[in-house]
Amino acid sequence: MISRATWRLILALLLLLPVPALAQPAGGTPIAIGQTYKLPSKVMGAERALNIWLPPGYATSGKNYPVLYLLDGGLEQDFQHIAGLAQLGTVVDTIQPMIVVGIETVDRRNELAFPTSNAKDRATWPTAGHSERFRRYLSSEVLPWVETNFRTTGDTVLMGESLAGLFVVDTLLKQPDLFRRYIAISPSLWWDDMSLVKAVGPVIAYVPGERWLWLALADEGAAMGVDPLVAALKSSAPAGLHWSFTPMPAETHATIYHPAALAALRALFGPPSESK
Repeated sequence: MISRATWRLILALLLLLPVPALAQPAGGTPIAIGQTYKLPSKVMGAERALNIWLPPGYATSGKNYPVLYLLDGGLEQDFQHIAGLAQLGTVVDTIQPMIVVGIETVDRRNELAFPTSNAKDRATWPTAGHSERFRRYLSSEVLPWVETNFRTTGDTVLMGESLAGLFVVDTLLKQPDLFRRYIAISPSLWWDDMSLVKAVGPVIAYVPGERWLWLALADEGAAMGVDPLVAALKSSAPAGLHWSFTPMPAETHATIYHPAALAALRALFGPPSESK
């Protein structure tokens, strides 16, 4: 007769055996949310991926559409959930139809952050600091390719979160004519000891033309560096810079993107009577 202790040992050994994976049922059809294009890039020195979502009816409507340029827009990054928001908003008529262009990033601190004089950050991320090159990639290759191959209105928005949010604010301050609207969600303005926002007042005062900035912050507090930017906007923003700041203290850095992106798209691209 096998003792209770022996049974326990046998059961323990059985639990250590690998469990065979369930076979995937045959006959499934892949789900397509858009198209991936490989864009040769002289600026980046390599082929780069763009993921495109087109609004329902694009093929037959003959209409032109605004374009949302999404940083960190790879298939394993933020493309699918932001394209999903655009799709649902279009279907239920809470967001105007738009084209979503997901711009994949490969080395985020290299592509989205400007040079830093912080020795610790330079040692931790030695490839960081080439956002100007990435901006040239957008201005000289991505935007012209999209405008050539798709029907666009010229109304463009750049959106990003965290380091991509830093790039959004940096672009608004350094090359504001590149996009018409800017969405920065929990931007990492702490980068380079907050150098971008320490002297932002005189810079932001000269943003030309009509531009829109939609800014949000999770429960991260002053450490993110958003407070100096908000203060400068209150005191120095020109009349043509339409801006808003939405604190989301119930969200964390890990949870803010989806609700903030929905709120931003509704605010900037809601039905014509509501959008800005």
